[in-house]
Amino acid sequence: MSTNGQAQTSPLPLFGISMGDPASIGPEVTARAVISQEVLDICRPWVVGDVNVMRRVVQGMGLEAEVVSVEDPEPAQFNAATINVLDLANVDMSRWKPGEVNAMCGQAAFEYVRRVIELAMEGTVAATVTGPIHKESINLAGHAFGGHTEIYARYTNTDKVAMLLVEENLRVVHVSTHVSLREACDLVRKDRILDSIILLDQACKRIGIERPRLGVAGLNPHASDGGLFGHEEEREILPAVEAAQARGIQVQGPIPADTLFPKAIGGMYDGCVAMYHDQGHIPFKVVGFQWNESAGRMKSVRGVNITLGLPIIRTSVDHGTAMEIAGQYVASADAMQLAIAYAARLYRPQSGATAACA
Repeated sequence: MSTNGQAQTSPLPLFGISMGDPASIGPEVTARAVISQEVLDICRPWVVGDVNVMRRVVQGMGLEAEVVSVEDPEPAQFNAATINVLDLANVDMSRWKPGEVNAMCGQAAFEYVRRVIELAMEGTVAATVTGPIHKESINLAGHAFGGHTEIYARYTNTDKVAMLLVEENLRVVHVSTHVSLREACDLVRKDRILDSIILLDQACKRIGIERPRLGVAGLNPHASDGGLFGHEEEREILPAVEAAQARGIQVQGPIPADTLFPKAIGGMYDGCVAMYHDQGHIPFKVVGFQWNESAGRMKSVRGVNITLGLPIIRTSVDHGTAMEIAGQYVASADAMQLAIAYAARLYRPQSGATAACA
């Protein structure tokens, strides 16, 4: 490959791609993505998963690609005809059934994530990209995690992390994610909000926004209307915003969520801080997900999930396992390709280092 007419003098970065829950659409979107030219132009994608599952999925989709078990990726061939897999061989194919939630697949998916984290922490891969996991399957296997973010935090020994969602103009960080709504309200605290603002500012700069303009959502309707509908805005959110401003961060808030997100989508803000999971995810998915009523399925599922604060790069699809269509081989690989593209975007400014967004 050449860049701007110059010969490529060093190999493309090696990315570890965990294929997600074996019974989900994860293997499908992974297979489609890693043989796309858009991906092959920016990295060497090394899938961490199960060779037999990938072979069955590739056959089902009718892809003209060979699935190869690869322990050492350095001499491997990375091209549109080859899917290179670090085979953990942890799926009993006699019990594998697409769309079925079970402990075997939960355990397998957990092991893929653990292994890809290890590869990044030891410096073998430059970045990690994750396919979807099923929280129930993971927990059935005995792993009490709410999702990837919590797993990465635990196994990288990271205290302060945040979930960043990216799709077009909309970039959203959450103060809390996989907790009950009641608990999420209790987590609206100045220190957590300030940490989220700082991580978002750093991430926006990392992807090339020189002076990010940030907006912070209120928790209550109308951002409490001066205390009529709650006091979190006055007691927790505004002090966090003022502390961030004192650090030189260009940030406004608290802003009513139903005002903040339309303005951000229109380009007024480069990033938003949401107070809880659904407050940020709903506008994000309205922008990135498109339902096709006549086909009875999603036409496109776009959007990237980036974990901020880690010592390694982690990006992911921001859609779920879609068990209802697993095995039908109709899943869109748009989000997986975008996740890999964002991993490359985060890696490139480091000039070979693997440090993440914070």
